[in-house]
Amino acid sequence: MVALVERDEQIQQLDSLLADCTARRGRVALLEGPIGTGRTALLRSLAERAERSGFRCLRASCSPAEQELPYGVAGQLLRDVPRPEDPDGPPGRLLERLAAATDALDGAGPASPRAVRAHHEVVLALLGHAEREPLLITVDDLRYADVPSLHLLLHLVRRLASAPVLVVLADEPVPRPRHLTFLAELFRRPELHRLRVGPLSPAGTARAVSGPSGAPPVPAADLHAISGGNPLLLDALAEDARVAGGPRPEGYGLAFLGCLHRGDPATPAVARALAVMGEDAGSAELWRLVSLKPEDGERALGALNAARLLDGGRFRHPVARDAVLDELAPAERAELHRRAARLLHDRGAAATRIARHLVHADHAQEPWAAAVLSEAAEHALLDGRAEEGARFLRLAHRGLSDEGERAAVRTRLAGAEWQTAPASAARHLAPLVTAALGGRLGLADGLALAGRLLWFGRGEEAVRVLDRLRADARAEGGGLRDAEVWLAYAHPPLARDRRTPVLAAERAFAVPALGGDPQLHAAAILADGLTRRRSHAVAGRAEQVLRDLPLHPRNPWTVEAALLAVQVLLRADRLDAAAAWCEAPSGETPAGETPAGETPSGEGRDGEAGGGGTQAAFFAAARAEVALRTGDLPSALREAREALARLSPKSWGVAIGYPLGTCVLAATRAGEHDEAARCLALSVPEAMFKSRHGLYYLYARGHHHLASGHAHAALADFLSCGELIRGWGLDTAGPVPWRTDAAEAWLRLGNRDQARRLVREQLARTDGRGPALRVLAAASPAGRRLPLLTEAVDLAEASGDRYEQARVLADLSRVHAAGNRRRARLLLRQALHVANMCGMRPLARELLSVQADLGGAEAMADGLEGIASLTDSERRVASLAVVGNTNREIAAKLYITPSTVEQHLTRIYRKLGIRRRKELPADLWAGLRKTG
Repeated sequence: MVALVERDEQIQQLDSLLADCTARRGRVALLEGPIGTGRTALLRSLAERAERSGFRCLRASCSPAEQELPYGVAGQLLRDVPRPEDPDGPPGRLLERLAAATDALDGAGPASPRAVRAHHEVVLALLGHAEREPLLITVDDLRYADVPSLHLLLHLVRRLASAPVLVVLADEPVPRPRHLTFLAELFRRPELHRLRVGPLSPAGTARAVSGPSGAPPVPAADLHAISGGNPLLLDALAEDARVAGGPRPEGYGLAFLGCLHRGDPATPAVARALAVMGEDAGSAELWRLVSLKPEDGERALGALNAARLLDGGRFRHPVARDAVLDELAPAERAELHRRAARLLHDRGAAATRIARHLVHADHAQEPWAAAVLSEAAEHALLDGRAEEGARFLRLAHRGLSDEGERAAVRTRLAGAEWQTAPASAARHLAPLVTAALGGRLGLADGLALAGRLLWFGRGEEAVRVLDRLRADARAEGGGLRDAEVWLAYAHPPLARDRRTPVLAAERAFAVPALGGDPQLHAAAILADGLTRRRSHAVAGRAEQVLRDLPLHPRNPWTVEAALLAVQVLLRADRLDAAAAWCEAPSGETPAGETPAGETPSGEGRDGEAGGGGTQAAFFAAARAEVALRTGDLPSALREAREALARLSPKSWGVAIGYPLGTCVLAATRAGEHDEAARCLALSVPEAMFKSRHGLYYLYARGHHHLASGHAHAALADFLSCGELIRGWGLDTAGPVPWRTDAAEAWLRLGNRDQARRLVREQLARTDGRGPALRVLAAASPAGRRLPLLTEAVDLAEASGDRYEQARVLADLSRVHAAGNRRRARLLLRQALHVANMCGMRPLARELLSVQADLGGAEAMADGLEGIASLTDSERRVASLAVVGNTNREIAAKLYITPSTVEQHLTRIYRKLGIRRRKELPADLWAGLRKTG
């Protein structure tokens, strides 16, 4: 038994006292120890050994409920003692004597002559019985003993000198005032022996939990830290560790409560105060919360620390705190939190601490409650704790009666809920529209409301709100201009005048207009750069927006500005920068909160935790797009699935087109046509097609149709993209390269003239030149293809788009197949390597069939023949060059000069029959391993 570990000294002392009794030397032992440290177990073990030695054992266990019952303890001790004149008969006479003594208590008390005579008769009877068989009398939890029984015990102790009687009393070390007289006389008796027990040491804990089965699932050090060495807690905790690997409410939690209730009534009260107020509360607050006298509270707190139930006034494990709170009735728990909130407010505590108690109490009726909750919500939102901020604002909204104040709080509540689950924020839109049209919302709140209405496809209501803001003469001096610029790119049909050129220079946007929103202002700058194809000019501002993202966690325009920033970096071909900035926010979602969800074909679950649901979902979508642009299709699919799992389709609103489009396009290029079809089967809002997200969706759907052999459907989608873009006045911006893809669809349909017309239109622009050259080569006579594809492959390599690079290399291989089969095989191997590396299974299968036509075995032989001619030094240089190391990096790794590396590469190119580094065979590394 755990309780008896490290109790050898006490057991030996008690056994020695038993031996004294058999030698007719009466003894009294006082066994002192904190709650749960094994006093009861020692008494039980002593009684078992005594009975085996021929003792009669009389036992009593005291309880708070019976401490006012006269002779309650004595009655337990004497219930099994027979009549003195009939030792073998049933008990009776001694209990009758106690009844007489009880009657005497109505007079002068336990020291009255009648009571003393009754005590004397009972003690003589006990001593007479001890002459026939020695007696062991044990009383557990002595602090709850009734006073008359204590007087009876003193009467017995005074006559133990030569009696074969051992009295063992067990209690906590701290005496109670009502027992001071008893203890004072007891401590004067020469027969008294005091024995102390305490919590187990770390070594004792390790011995207690180790058994034949070996080490427990939880290390002994952790078990000791959680239990504090308290044997009662350790027993339960060891079982929890065996069953569940850690503390359980039904194990450790119940044991903790059992220990609490073995103490006096102040002990659980102190634990409740700590559980409600928190462990950093002051003593005065704790005692006032549960209406304890300071001396009672301090004594109970000391007992909890001594028993190791607490560690310096702190719970050792959350399960213990939760058990204390769960034991409270809901009304009692709410009342404690209400009282805690009032106490903290009266002493000027932080708003967040007060607000948490108000939320737990579901109470906002105090005159100061709404202000405190609003302040706490502000701190929570700034710290990224959006869900907690939303809880504060919900309660504050309920506690307000003024409509203007309610509208302001509801606006903030909608923003907080939007950060974690936008669908839940939709219920606030209708009342907020009413407030905005009634003039109860300011410009910033009105613009944020318009943005959220557009998010959920409620364009008509957004127009009404915008018109109300536009009608305000003061609005022009604020952020309305920024909103108009943003609308012209994101929701062009709603912009006030798309024909009016937006400001062309970023210096015109150097600072937001008076009263403007800084994040909306940043979004306007980036939207202007995208609209006017000035991505390179505003790329620095894009990186600044992403760098400052943590500074604006509660701003309604933060995510929009961040996504536009990523778009700017992608348009500027700064793929590495885009990838780096997209990775940073992903770590802001709290640990332990891995979002659960389904594949895009099902309903995802809105992300929670830390207020990062919406932001985390959008950055997952952005990472997916970056991976798609670089040709990393597995990563693109994984991130797009995560984005769709973090937020439900309803929460995505019209922006669902963004992650869905990426998922469809990545799945199509990877040959996962079933997954692409499942994504396209999801219902999307019609309003999506009036936003930039709809363009992306149409573009991806067109590629799916093209890959599935439905060229007419693909052409319709691509041409629809073109109609929307031109109709919105965004042809200069070119959100998607629809002309090139429409040209490819025309080629599939056999119309080369239409294909060439569209491609030439695309080439007249500055973006998308590489893919356009590839399609133009396919639409041109064979003799004109080589220079077009040569330029296209250089552009693909410069942009970092490996998907386009693989396609151009494949087309170049086909061009060379007619005249230079060796060169064709080299290019084909390069294309196949890129396709396999990027997960482009359809293209890889196509290239394998072409390789067979070109002679796969001969191709490998060509490569190996050249590789075999390389020296060891040249092989080492080639093996590093083929995986992308620069000359300087190769020199550093091989401890040679860059000049030597260049000389080696010159000889390698000559032996392999190539002219430059990028013509090194993609499978050179495998060839080196085979020949090396």
